[in-house]
Order: sequence, then structure tokens, then C-alpha cells
Amino acid sequence: MSRRFLFVLGSSRSGGNTELLARHAAERPPADVPQEWIGLARHPLPDFEDVRHDSDHLRPTEGTAALLLDATLAATDIVIASPLYWYSVSAHTKRYLDHWSGWLRTPGLEFRREMAGRTLWGVTALAHEEREVADPLVGTLNNTAAYMRMRFGGVLLGNGSRPGDVLRDAGALGRAGTFFAQDAPLARFPYETALV
Repeated sequence: MSRRFLFVLGSSRSGGNTELLARHAAERPPADVPQEWIGLARHPLPDFEDVRHDSDHLRPTEGTAALLLDATLAATDIVIASPLYWYSVSAHTKRYLDHWSGWLRTPGLEFRREMAGRTLWGVTALAHEEREVADPLVGTLNNTAAYMRMRFGGVLLGNGSRPGDVLRDAGALGRAGTFFAQDAPLARFPYETALV
């Protein structure tokens, strides 16, 4: 499968610091690598309903869930661009990942097998200077990738609170220049890496 990026924008507003940083990083992959951008605020998913003990999940065939499922399966690289909201991913982003639970249980889809070996990336902007406050967001994405047997490219962190602030974060902009070119190892849960 040729490389193809899906950028999932999890902010409640368009053009925010996280999106600006993601777009800056997206300028760096080769021009012939396709990119798809989906804003979850413009394409809201319904609340996830866990019916795993009651009935099978059905593959969505229309609407936002079908759009996101098809885009996710078409991508080799999924970039979660979520601002740091209360020290983790946004509600829009969490709802998208919750829908992965349903796709895992959709007969005939083999979602986990299909996602294995693909790469999950993260981009976020935070108001704190201390990057450690983003550890829960990083952990969410790393553990998601580990469970799905995906590669994890890490999270590009930028600083910004007011609109456009991240464009003054020279360190983040510098890291953005090579972010998608770095090696993305197979993700591991923290307890697995502690044993090595």
C-alpha cells in the first residue's frame, strides 16, 4: 500500500494552534503522498453506543461514521491532531477512538488486523511550558497504537493558547519539519517496554 495520510482534526474550532502545527508538519512529506483532512467538529460522530454484549455492530454505510471508517482504512498514516483539553485528547477525538471499538466488533471488517502495521501520529498544542502535562494524551495515543499493533510516531508538541501562538514556537516548528520523516517503531505498552 502506498503511503497515504489521514489528518483527523479534533479541535472544536477550525484554524486553531493544533491545526496550524499539523498543517506546518504536513508540508514536509513528499508532494506525491496523498493527504485527507477531516475536521471532527464539521463532521461530528454520534455518541458511541457499546452493544458488544447485545448484538453485532453493523458496518456504517453512510454519514460521518462511514466517511471516517473508509478514510481510516484507506490511510497508512493516521494523524490525530487534538488540542490538549483537560490534559488529554478532545471529546471529538475520544468519540472517534471510541468508534474504533465498534469497528473492532463489526463482522467481516477485521479492523484490528487491517490497522496492524500502520502508523499513528499525534499533534497537539498546549498552553503549558511543561510538556509533561501532555503525558496522558501521549499515553492514550501510544496505548491505542499498541493495542492495535500499529506503529507510533510520537506526538509533536507545540506551545500556544491564543490563536496563532504556536507559529511563534520556533522549537515546535523546527520539529515539525522532520516529524513525519522520523522512524515510527512498533508501539508497545509501558509495561512491555519496562521488561526490555
